[in-house]
Amino acid sequence: MTTYKELFGKAVKYLSTDPTNDAEGQVWYNSTSGTFKSVVASAAWSSGSPLITARRGLLLGTIGTQSSGLAAGGFTTAVVANTEEYNGSGWATGGNLGTARYIFAGGGTQTAAFGAGGYASPPSSSGVTDTEEYDGSAWTAGGALGTSRYFITGAGTQTAGLVIGGKTGPAGSLASTEEYDGSSWAAGGSLNTARSSLGSAGTQTATLAFGGFLPPATAATESYDGTSWTTVNSMNTARQNLTGAGLQTAALTFAGDNTGSPNGTSATEEWNGSIWATSPASMSTARRQAGGAGSSSSALGFGGRDTANTAVTEEYNFSSSIITAAAWASGGNLPSVRWNTSGAGTQTAGLVWGGATGPATPTFLNSTFEYDGSAWTAGGNTPISSINQWGAGIQTAAIGGGGLNASPTANVATSFIYDGSAWTTITDTPYATKGAGGAGTQTAALMYGSDIPGPNNQATNSWNGSAWSSEGSLNAEFQNGGSGGPTENTAFAAGAVVGPPAASSRFETYDGSSWTSGPSLSTAVTQNRGFGSSAECLSIGGLDKITPVEKFNGTAWATSPSLTTGRKQFASSNFSASGVSNGWVGGGADGPAAVEEFTGETSALNFKTITTS
Repeated sequence: MTTYKELFGKAVKYLSTDPTNDAEGQVWYNSTSGTFKSVVASAAWSSGSPLITARRGLLLGTIGTQSSGLAAGGFTTAVVANTEEYNGSGWATGGNLGTARYIFAGGGTQTAAFGAGGYASPPSSSGVTDTEEYDGSAWTAGGALGTSRYFITGAGTQTAGLVIGGKTGPAGSLASTEEYDGSSWAAGGSLNTARSSLGSAGTQTATLAFGGFLPPATAATESYDGTSWTTVNSMNTARQNLTGAGLQTAALTFAGDNTGSPNGTSATEEWNGSIWATSPASMSTARRQAGGAGSSSSALGFGGRDTANTAVTEEYNFSSSIITAAAWASGGNLPSVRWNTSGAGTQTAGLVWGGATGPATPTFLNSTFEYDGSAWTAGGNTPISSINQWGAGIQTAAIGGGGLNASPTANVATSFIYDGSAWTTITDTPYATKGAGGAGTQTAALMYGSDIPGPNNQATNSWNGSAWSSEGSLNAEFQNGGSGGPTENTAFAAGAVVGPPAASSRFETYDGSSWTSGPSLSTAVTQNRGFGSSAECLSIGGLDKITPVEKFNGTAWATSPSLTTGRKQFASSNFSASGVSNGWVGGGADGPAAVEEFTGETSALNFKTITTS
């Protein structure tokens, strides 16, 4: 009799707790629960960070991977040339197409892609023949297609590409394909069934084409060997405007719509090289004309349209791990609405103080509240009532001050520290300030910038627990932007107002002696907030009460999951326990007392209890 060890190569383990890392199919006995368990693989879609620009009709074909996807062109309220690059957690701006276009074909990788055909701007009734090649930063002209076409799909690489089907005008679909060698296009084998708005997966010599519009929508699937197309088993559901990923022998299709139903679908099908099977995993957001990338077990779907254009990105994984996407979720509400307020601490030990009740007829506040991760309780009052204070530290050892004082109304240099129950005044900062950034701890703090005109809006000062010292100046004016850092030498400044007053995409990091300009934010912002450190941080919200969030990963900025409620001039934690794995924001101008908590992506093994049923 064959044993489990002989089949799997391992013995059944005897454990008191479930393992944190083990192979799919491994069996163990959990002595605490008295059950046999194993790790099983399953399919699921999870949320990713949104595109910078919501759109439909993006570059379509077998392009990139889940961790290095490419979104180019498309349609918002007009045809666009925008390109965005995905790094596995968010989108960043890439080089624009030379010709704005949508519903066009492509293939390759994030750093070596091609895009061909499509509708141009202004739209042409017959599509275009233009081809462009992307090197990871810029698009350049390539060889022209033999036939102008749109509603097409592509496959292969930049030097061995394929364009399939499509339309040349309002009537009829094409069966023709064209092959690209990196410089010119040549005729390939014709599809058995002419169609447009189809999906694809694979390479130039091993391609799968599926679905599309005849009319009507079809489920037909064909396989290409580099010379001719062969009809194979159809999809389970006819659809057009669908998206594909993977290879000829292992493909995935998702999104799309049926001719009789213009709304998008969330359905997913898996191809094993022989037949299609409906996946139990459906996208959270139904859509059509979406972009895609990746493989049959690790795919990316983004953009598209259902009732409106969307920026939503989702990741598909078939694995033995359950992935919980990074997200914002509701936390415990602040006891009262406040704006231009200050914050410090972490997600489970936060602090809010100062601010005002609202911009219309504001009442300046000196109240303090402490957060335990679920509810706020009153703490000691600050020595003054002011707005736009700087702050740093933790809940039981915070430091802050400055801002616009209520009585008399003036910018102040007053500074104070908090011990978890009461505030104590310390030596004033060298100058009055409002809207400055803060970082570090109560005994090693950094205060930088100001929205008071003059040289101090680039100044940096440090506090060593007993005295203030002048430090290296910022490279540009900083006021009312994202700031933070758990230590003096991990501070950052993101966004903010610069003179003359304007939002900024600037980013600077501090190493303990000087500020260094880093990569720019994708979008200029002000009155935003941030938490993290110079190595990894978030820029959150801002004027005009916007929801977008961006993440810096130590190298570049990219989109991050958006806030549920747009806000500006709000409070936030100033760092998290580990990078940007968690944090909170609360309050804000004209906003609710609502608090939102951020939790980074997590992954855990998918355990299954083995039963006899």
